[in-house]
Amino acid sequence: MNNSKHGFSIGIERVGSDVFLAMKAVGKLTHEDYETITPMIDSALEEVKQPKVKVLIDGTELEGWELRAAWDDFKIGLKHGNDFEKIAIYGNKNWQDIAAKVGTWFVSGEVRYFENYDDALSWLSK
Repeated sequence: MNNSKHGFSIGIERVGSDVFLAMKAVGKLTHEDYETITPMIDSALEEVKQPKVKVLIDGTELEGWELRAAWDDFKIGLKHGNDFEKIAIYGNKNWQDIAAKVGTWFVSGEVRYFENYDDALSWLSK
């Protein structure tokens, strides 16, 4: 039995058509993690016409994805890619910078990687 910690914590705020998602990803993400988080994201965005979503992802404890979970992440990008205005990935691993660059292929907004939390928040607020 694997008792390693993994999953998401999420905060969602809506102000008019602006949506702010703050997420922390921990461990190696699984399909089951996405089965939990995807309905929350869908629900937060479905009632807002033309949402402008800004996302802060804290990946400092993220180890990666199982293959099916990576596919789930890709599907969220395809479904909501036009809703994302800015995505800031705060992390501490080189592959996260590469993931941010690849992420720009699937969302219409900007995706950037930051090693400093305050820099990520500052960029999102501009």
